[in-house]
Amino acid sequence: MKISRIYLAALIAVSCMVATLISISGAAFSQSATPADPTDAGKHVFQRANCMGCHKWHGNGGGGYGGDALSLRQTQLTREQIVETVSCGRPGTGMPFFVRGSYDATKCYDMLRKDAGDQMPPEANVFLRPSEIEAVADYVIAHIKGKGEPTYDECTAFFGNGSRVCNVYKTEAKPAEAEQAKKAAQ
Repeated sequence: MKISRIYLAALIAVSCMVATLISISGAAFSQSATPADPTDAGKHVFQRANCMGCHKWHGNGGGGYGGDALSLRQTQLTREQIVETVSCGRPGTGMPFFVRGSYDATKCYDMLRKDAGDQMPPEANVFLRPSEIEAVADYVIAHIKGKGEPTYDECTAFFGNGSRVCNVYKTEAKPAEAEQAKKAAQ
């Protein structure tokens, strides 16, 4: 009889501990922070590979030390085409290739280095892995392609809240916000 009472007490104690662990882990999951943006890795590649040197942080492009970069906001390229362009560069332009061995071990646009001749794109200062190139393509698709003019919120998402770079967008945003508030009041 004593063994069964001891066994029953132990069983109750274990059950209470399991229930407590389940409730604690459930509370921890419900209080966890929102997951990070899955395209953050692509944003970091965009910065590290210096895509913004030519395309600017907002992707509008324009003159840069690499030439007159095209607007990623207005691009019609698909994700696969963006991956190919970053991997192989753009022959005849300043857009560099970011994959080691492009045009040597790997054909790009069905060409090797000898085929590209004087149209050979420059080699990037940083080589990227395929997963990094896919991440930057996902970032461009999610945050740049098809967007209108850059906004203060986009700028702070890129640089952080403390950046003075974004101040120009903050002052431009105020009249637009006032106009929206005025329309909402009507």
